[in-house]
Amino acid sequence: MRAVLLAATAAAGLAGTAQAQEQALGPETGQPLPRWVSMKAPEANARRGPSTGHRIDWVFRHRNMPLMVTAEYGHWRRVVDREGFGGWVHYVLLSRNRTVIVDQDLMPIRRSPSEEADIVAEAQEGVIAMLKECEAGWCRITADGARGWARESALWGAGDPVMPERDAIAPPPSAPLGEGAALSAEAPPAE
Repeated sequence: MRAVLLAATAAAGLAGTAQAQEQALGPETGQPLPRWVSMKAPEANARRGPSTGHRIDWVFRHRNMPLMVTAEYGHWRRVVDREGFGGWVHYVLLSRNRTVIVDQDLMPIRRSPSEEADIVAEAQEGVIAMLKECEAGWCRITADGARGWARESALWGAGDPVMPERDAIAPPPSAPLGEGAALSAEAPPAE
Protein backbone atom coordinates (compact mmCIF):
# COMPACT_ATOMS: atom_id res chain seq x y z
CA MET A 1 0.00 0.00 0.00
CA ARG A 2 2.81 2.39 0.89
CA ALA A 3 4.53 1.73 -2.47
CA VAL A 4 1.29 2.52 -4.32
CA LEU A 5 0.86 5.73 -2.32
CA LEU A 6 4.48 6.78 -3.03
CA ALA A 7 4.07 6.05 -6.76
CA ALA A 8 0.83 8.06 -6.87
CA THR A 9 2.47 10.94 -5.02
CA ALA A 10 5.48 10.89 -7.38
CA ALA A 11 3.21 10.81 -10.45
CA ALA A 12 1.20 13.75 -9.11
CA GLY A 13 4.44 15.64 -8.45
CA LEU A 14 5.68 15.04 -12.01
CA ALA A 15 2.33 16.14 -13.43
CA GLY A 16 2.43 19.24 -11.24
CA THR A 17 5.98 20.04 -12.41
CA ALA A 18 5.01 19.68 -16.08
CA GLN A 19 1.91 21.80 -15.52
CA ALA A 20 3.93 24.45 -13.66
CA GLN A 21 6.43 24.58 -16.52
CA GLU A 22 3.61 25.03 -19.04
CA GLN A 23 2.08 27.81 -16.94
CA ALA A 24 5.31 29.67 -16.03
CA LEU A 25 5.12 33.30 -17.08
CA GLY A 26 7.87 35.87 -16.96
CA PRO A 27 7.33 38.40 -14.15
CA GLU A 28 8.37 41.32 -16.38
CA THR A 29 6.66 40.52 -19.70
CA GLY A 30 3.95 38.03 -18.82
CA GLN A 31 5.26 35.87 -21.68
CA PRO A 32 5.80 32.11 -21.28
CA LEU A 33 9.02 30.75 -19.80
CA PRO A 34 10.89 29.16 -21.41
CA ARG A 35 10.42 30.78 -24.86
CA TRP A 36 12.39 31.26 -28.06
CA VAL A 37 14.00 34.54 -29.15
CA SER A 38 16.87 35.45 -31.46
CA MET A 39 19.83 37.80 -31.27
CA LYS A 40 19.07 41.22 -32.69
CA ALA A 41 22.62 42.48 -32.21
CA PRO A 42 25.76 41.08 -33.84
CA GLU A 43 27.26 40.59 -30.38
CA ALA A 44 25.84 40.22 -26.87
CA ASN A 45 27.53 39.82 -23.50
CA ALA A 46 26.04 37.11 -21.32
CA ARG A 47 26.61 38.20 -17.75
CA ARG A 48 26.74 36.36 -14.44
CA GLY A 49 23.77 38.37 -13.19
CA PRO A 50 21.18 40.89 -14.43
CA SER A 51 23.23 44.10 -14.47
CA THR A 52 26.29 45.61 -16.14
CA GLY A 53 28.04 45.28 -12.76
CA HIS A 54 28.14 41.49 -13.12
CA ARG A 55 31.05 39.86 -14.88
CA ILE A 56 30.77 38.67 -18.47
CA ASP A 57 30.78 34.86 -18.64
CA TRP A 58 30.04 34.43 -22.32
CA VAL A 59 29.88 36.47 -25.54
CA PHE A 60 27.41 35.51 -28.24
CA ARG A 61 28.71 36.60 -31.65
CA HIS A 62 26.15 35.90 -34.31
CA ARG A 63 23.17 38.00 -35.32
CA ASN A 64 19.91 35.99 -35.59
CA MET A 65 21.20 33.13 -33.43
CA PRO A 66 18.25 31.43 -31.70
CA LEU A 67 18.28 31.50 -27.90
CA MET A 68 15.94 30.25 -25.19
CA VAL A 69 14.79 32.68 -22.49
CA THR A 70 14.68 30.87 -19.14
CA ALA A 71 14.19 33.79 -16.71
CA GLU A 72 13.48 37.52 -16.50
CA TYR A 73 14.63 40.23 -14.10
CA GLY A 74 13.96 43.88 -14.91
CA HIS A 75 15.34 44.64 -18.37
CA TRP A 76 17.42 41.46 -18.35
CA ARG A 77 16.69 38.01 -19.78
CA ARG A 78 18.58 34.86 -18.85
CA VAL A 79 19.18 32.97 -22.09
CA VAL A 80 20.86 29.73 -23.15
CA ASP A 81 22.10 28.55 -26.53
CA ARG A 82 21.75 25.08 -28.03
CA GLU A 83 24.79 23.91 -26.03
CA GLY A 84 23.16 25.06 -22.79
CA PHE A 85 25.54 27.97 -22.20
CA GLY A 86 24.50 31.54 -21.61
CA GLY A 87 23.73 34.10 -18.99
CA TRP A 88 21.89 37.38 -18.49
CA VAL A 89 21.49 39.56 -21.62
CA HIS A 90 19.85 43.01 -21.84
CA TYR A 91 16.50 42.70 -23.60
CA VAL A 92 17.31 45.31 -26.29
CA LEU A 93 19.84 42.86 -27.77
CA LEU A 94 17.12 40.25 -28.35
CA SER A 95 14.35 39.95 -30.93
CA ARG A 96 11.06 38.07 -31.06
CA ASN A 97 11.86 37.09 -34.66
CA ARG A 98 12.10 33.33 -34.69
CA THR A 99 15.16 31.59 -36.04
CA VAL A 100 16.48 28.04 -35.83
CA ILE A 101 19.83 26.28 -36.09
CA VAL A 102 20.05 23.22 -38.32
CA ASP A 103 20.93 20.28 -36.06
CA GLN A 104 21.50 17.68 -38.79
CA ASP A 105 24.19 17.66 -41.47
CA LEU A 106 22.86 17.96 -45.03
CA MET A 107 19.31 18.36 -43.80
CA PRO A 108 16.89 18.28 -46.75
CA ILE A 109 14.69 21.32 -47.28
CA ARG A 110 11.57 20.14 -49.12
CA ARG A 111 9.05 21.90 -51.33
CA SER A 112 6.15 20.88 -49.05
CA PRO A 113 5.83 19.29 -45.58
CA SER A 114 6.17 15.67 -46.69
CA GLU A 115 8.96 13.08 -46.95
CA GLU A 116 7.85 12.49 -50.55
CA ALA A 117 8.15 16.18 -51.54
CA ASP A 118 10.99 17.32 -53.81
CA ILE A 119 14.18 18.47 -52.11
CA VAL A 120 14.86 22.12 -53.01
CA ALA A 121 18.11 22.45 -51.00
CA GLU A 122 20.23 20.85 -48.31
CA ALA A 123 21.46 22.72 -45.25
CA GLN A 124 24.66 22.02 -43.39
CA GLU A 125 24.63 21.55 -39.64
CA GLY A 126 24.95 24.89 -37.84
CA VAL A 127 23.20 26.99 -40.49
CA ILE A 128 20.85 29.61 -39.05
CA ALA A 129 17.48 29.86 -40.79
CA MET A 130 14.50 32.15 -40.39
CA LEU A 131 11.48 30.27 -39.02
CA LYS A 132 8.13 31.06 -40.62
CA GLU A 133 5.75 28.48 -39.10
CA CYS A 134 5.54 24.89 -37.85
CA GLU A 135 2.76 22.34 -38.27
CA ALA A 136 2.51 18.60 -37.72
CA GLY A 137 6.24 18.11 -37.12
CA TRP A 138 7.37 20.25 -40.09
CA CYS A 139 8.67 23.83 -40.16
CA ARG A 140 8.74 26.28 -43.05
CA ILE A 141 12.14 27.97 -43.10
CA THR A 142 14.25 30.31 -45.20
CA ALA A 143 18.01 29.87 -45.25
CA ASP A 144 20.37 31.73 -47.57
CA GLY A 145 17.66 32.25 -50.19
CA ALA A 146 16.33 28.67 -50.07
CA ARG A 147 12.74 28.31 -48.88
CA GLY A 148 10.93 25.17 -47.93
CA TRP A 149 10.01 22.73 -45.22
CA ALA A 150 12.23 20.78 -42.81
CA ARG A 151 11.56 18.29 -40.06
CA GLU A 152 11.06 20.08 -36.74
CA SER A 153 13.21 17.45 -35.02
CA ALA A 154 16.24 18.55 -37.11
CA LEU A 155 15.99 22.19 -35.97
CA TRP A 156 17.06 23.73 -32.64
CA GLY A 157 14.75 26.61 -31.79
CA ALA A 158 11.56 25.07 -33.18
CA GLY A 159 8.71 23.46 -31.29
CA ASP A 160 7.89 23.95 -27.65
CA PRO A 161 10.98 24.92 -25.65
CA VAL A 162 11.86 22.73 -22.69
CA MET A 163 13.56 24.25 -19.66
CA PRO A 164 17.14 22.92 -19.59
CA GLU A 165 18.14 20.66 -16.71
CA ARG A 166 21.03 22.89 -15.82
CA ASP A 167 20.41 26.62 -15.78
CA ALA A 168 23.26 27.55 -18.13
CA ILE A 169 26.52 28.74 -16.64
CA ALA A 170 25.05 31.77 -14.89
CA PRO A 171 23.90 31.51 -11.28
CA PRO A 172 20.75 33.31 -10.10
CA PRO A 173 20.71 37.12 -9.69
CA SER A 174 21.78 36.94 -6.06
CA ALA A 175 25.33 35.92 -7.08
CA PRO A 176 28.07 38.28 -5.91
CA LEU A 177 29.58 40.80 -8.29
CA GLY A 178 32.97 39.93 -9.65
CA GLU A 179 35.56 40.47 -12.31
CA GLY A 180 36.61 37.82 -14.75
CA ALA A 181 37.72 37.00 -18.25
CA ALA A 182 35.10 36.51 -20.92
CA LEU A 183 34.61 33.28 -22.78
CA SER A 184 33.59 33.42 -26.42
CA ALA A 185 30.85 31.45 -28.16
CA GLU A 186 30.67 31.84 -31.88
CA ALA A 187 27.97 30.14 -33.86
CA PRO A 188 29.13 28.57 -37.11
CA PRO A 189 28.79 30.97 -40.04
CA ALA A 190 25.57 30.75 -42.00
CA GLU A 191 26.12 29.22 -45.40
